[in-house]
Amino acid sequence: MSEDVSHLVFDCESIADGALIAKVRYPGESLAPQEAIARYQAELMEEKGTTFIPYTFQVPIAVVVAKVSKDFRLIDIVSLDEPNFRSHVITAHFWKGWEVYKRPQWVTFNGRTFDLPLMELAAYRFGISIAPWFKNDGYRSPRNRFSVDSHLDLQDLLTNFSASRFNGGLNLATKLLGKPGKMSVTGDQVQQQYDDGDLKGISDYCRCDVLDTYFVFLRSMVLSGKMTLEMEVEITAESKAWIQAKADDCEAYATYLEHWEDWADPWESDAADAEG
Repeated sequence: MSEDVSHLVFDCESIADGALIAKVRYPGESLAPQEAIARYQAELMEEKGTTFIPYTFQVPIAVVVAKVSKDFRLIDIVSLDEPNFRSHVITAHFWKGWEVYKRPQWVTFNGRTFDLPLMELAAYRFGISIAPWFKNDGYRSPRNRFSVDSHLDLQDLLTNFSASRFNGGLNLATKLLGKPGKMSVTGDQVQQQYDDGDLKGISDYCRCDVLDTYFVFLRSMVLSGKMTLEMEVEITAESKAWIQAKADDCEAYATYLEHWEDWADPWESDAADAEG
């Protein structure tokens, strides 16, 4: 099956490394990890209006990957190292999977500034070689921020590489298509979920974000001329059936379907009005 996978749509959830924060930001103060996290979050809230700690102080705790075929059809979705969710194993599987599937295109939403740097730094932290990712091949180099061969960041696509701002983010892009977007959980709640021991909940949240990213990817392929709208509607229906078939065994999929809305096709409405 490795030859069938042409795109890997993924999303990461991460938690703060309190011990590292204490060492780097508060040396000599003997802060416990949770104390360091709380102090840093308070400072960020005062300075920037957010409690989100930079990725450099975080480690991945859930990474979900959707395997997608050359013709953009959904093959499978996996949560790496579930149910153990060990950061070092998640990182190893992430990069090894890219190699096993013959280096397909990563697809993210805002992954250029968060998800991929997080996974690169995790490889650095855990001593994992990812030499093919660092290959120097000029414009075609995998890490070239303006090349989409190895990584398509959908936010970059929609903003012309940050020439404009995409206010509303993935949630807005998803809801334009009638898909769930953010439901009961948001990214800034992941740390608390981890502290509460709800690793499965974090993975489920990440799984729903991957579905959102996948459907935004499909519409982006229509936008960029890689597929027709008719094909997107067909693949979306197939993907919904795939989710429905697995919903009995996956709470995340059941919740996603509860919030699903079919996209209101104006072209179809115009045709129906003309016939009437």
